[in-house]
Amino acid sequence: MPAPQSLSLKQARRLALAAQGFNGRQPPATIKAAQLNRLIERLGILQIDSVNAVVRSHYLPLFSRLGHYPSELLDQAAWSQGRRRTLFEYWGHEASLMPLSLYPMMRWRMQRATRGEDIYQQLARFGREQQDTIRRVLACVEQQGALGAGSLSTRQERAGPWWDWSAEKHALEWLFAAGEVTVAGRRGFERLYDLPERVIPSAILTQPMLDEAEAQRGLLLHAATALGVGTEKDLRDYFRLNPADSRPRLAELVEAGELLLCEVQGWRQPAYCLPDARPPRKVEASALLSPFDSLVWERSRTERLFDFRYRLEIYTPQHKRVYGYYVLPFLHHERIAARVDLRAERAAGQLAVHAVHEEEQGLDDEGMRALAVNLRRMADWLGLERVQLNCPRASAIRLRAALAQIDGE
Repeated sequence: MPAPQSLSLKQARRLALAAQGFNGRQPPATIKAAQLNRLIERLGILQIDSVNAVVRSHYLPLFSRLGHYPSELLDQAAWSQGRRRTLFEYWGHEASLMPLSLYPMMRWRMQRATRGEDIYQQLARFGREQQDTIRRVLACVEQQGALGAGSLSTRQERAGPWWDWSAEKHALEWLFAAGEVTVAGRRGFERLYDLPERVIPSAILTQPMLDEAEAQRGLLLHAATALGVGTEKDLRDYFRLNPADSRPRLAELVEAGELLLCEVQGWRQPAYCLPDARPPRKVEASALLSPFDSLVWERSRTERLFDFRYRLEIYTPQHKRVYGYYVLPFLHHERIAARVDLRAERAAGQLAVHAVHEEEQGLDDEGMRALAVNLRRMADWLGLERVQLNCPRASAIRLRAALAQIDGE
């Protein structure tokens, strides 16, 4: 086995940024479906989250990399019919949108779910104990087509919190995990479930079954491509693999020469990268990041790469929050240089900035202008008339001046 490649922290950071689609190049003025699909194919996954403080999270990573794109393109790719549909929903990194090319690599997970493995214990127990309900719900989907859980529910009492599912919702989620139904579309944010053969192209469904090891190796290679460089934990976390699966698969990939072991300055654990990985000389991208962006979703990796400790405070009581309710990291020239608490106040037509927190190194005038440009572009993309600063911090005074400058140009 060759000696591990050695990377400085800057090189690792540049590899990661380039792999994640932050190449510093100006995207074209008009984004088309092909460009959107190429980016999603590279990332492999868009995490879905219900919080709509700015916009639903799966839309944001594409904006961070492409700029102003029509969100309808993602809707078409995810939930339309025919050739324009290029994505499917499944448990990838939590609830996720993934390219159809990855569907065969998820079928082993569906088989495990059928056996009650690798799914939530409550759902696994429901699958063991409620097969009559599951078969009744599946028959309804077969007969009626795409259905939401609400249209099937037989419960009489009022629902409790969002996790207080009806029996029919449990059945649909079990069938979804097992691959017996898939998501055909959404009504608002409610999933509409249908049979895979009525949603997934037959060319995908009829592909030969991959064994577990082959599929897991494929997912780990995709993760390495999307991350640029990562530890075993980084790579397995991308598609939520178990250590018992990822560790032997990584050893096999290294033995086959498809991945290289590497050492990253300051990292305790060995890392892995593709044999042809070449760090760019610099990355000059600036972007506001979703809290669920694949660049930062593995928090320990974010600390190792950027010296940036990031925690989502949505579920933290307001008086205990340090940075705010919905805080977006601001990437600028290879650093996460600030964090911004944002809200899209649609009724008022404004993108509200409730807090701006610069990191220790801070933002120079050029960096503050870049933040102002990103906020203005985000407001325009969301169809909001203005950026409203509600932050009393000194950083906001500089940001207000930068916004005034660009608005006056």
